[in-house]
Amino acid sequence: MNAVTETNPFAETEERAALRASVAGLAKRYGQEYFLACAREGRKTDEMWNEAGKLGFIGVNLPEEYGGGGAGMYELAIVMEEIAAAGTGLLMLVVSPAICGNIIARFGTDDQKQRWLPGLADGSITMAFSITEPDAGSNSHKITTTAKRDGDEWLLTGRKIYCSGVDQADAVLVVSRTEDAKTGNLKPVLFIVPTDAPNFEYKQIDMDLVNPEKQFLLFLDDVRLPADALVGSEDAAIGQLFAGLNPERIMAAASAIGMARFALDKAVRYVNDRTVWKQPIGAHQAIAHPLAQGKIELEMAKLMMQKAATLYDAGDDWGAAEPANMAKYAAAEAAVKIVDHAVHSMGGNGLSSEYGMAPLLSLARIARVAPVSREMILNFVAQTSLGLPKSY
Repeated sequence: MNAVTETNPFAETEERAALRASVAGLAKRYGQEYFLACAREGRKTDEMWNEAGKLGFIGVNLPEEYGGGGAGMYELAIVMEEIAAAGTGLLMLVVSPAICGNIIARFGTDDQKQRWLPGLADGSITMAFSITEPDAGSNSHKITTTAKRDGDEWLLTGRKIYCSGVDQADAVLVVSRTEDAKTGNLKPVLFIVPTDAPNFEYKQIDMDLVNPEKQFLLFLDDVRLPADALVGSEDAAIGQLFAGLNPERIMAAASAIGMARFALDKAVRYVNDRTVWKQPIGAHQAIAHPLAQGKIELEMAKLMMQKAATLYDAGDDWGAAEPANMAKYAAAEAAVKIVDHAVHSMGGNGLSSEYGMAPLLSLARIARVAPVSREMILNFVAQTSLGLPKSY
């Protein structure tokens, strides 16, 4: 750490600043027009993803011995934020290197690490993640996807919903339970399931979102898996998921922060240029104050995200849980409000295709409901941080 950051912990190191500038440069070369064109034409953002992988951005958090950058979630959050700030948010960054990559790096066998991490690091392999079920929703303790032993192998059966990017994934990291743990609290077991495995099927969910990355239903009917498909311990209980769920919330916050920055920047430029009654409309407090409030809330969310990433990178899974959830909540609220104020400030132009703001209205809303709803985060904070009685 350089002398500046030793005395000022709020200044990023030279390495992090350089990473931020490099990612921003890449993202701006593609930009929102590329992102929206991919979504509307049914294409994936393969060109951008592949280039980001070759530059080392996708696997910046993964171990160097497996082709990663050897950094941490702080750095991967920088990648996510800067890509989203250019209007090109890549959802699979949340899933593949952050959730799946971290879990395999932490709990995978040597063979699993050799098999999966180099590809996850350079982007040549993409892995999806699946926990939510149609009848369980936010109550992950009630998932019914079950793994049962069959000799030295496993048979996996169940249904999953809202699994992102299965059509572009080589495998899915599936959260299940064992046959002898169907009742009581969830004791998750994690399996790597190749998307071409027999009896593994998926169906796209129609969504009114302008996004290249799609959502899917999964159907697993006695999917036969080898013993080495199991990641980590069969008896790991809920703690093992923190290695993936804390990064998920950190990355969701980074995505929302980047999106909010994109919207705020567009709005500020517009209200500075748009002149009515002889002065820019940004001179009016009714326009300026909501945007200023958004800036304040955005910066506070970013600080909480950086705190969560710092604690996670220090190995404090439980300590990172509170700020990770708070960061996701705060970033989502800031993003929704900023996008709304940005569109409103731009009037009719805010809904025109030329300015590209209207698609953000629904995309920003996702941050409030996924990967965990704001209400479940409030439940977590009420019970865990405040010690209030459980409400559900």
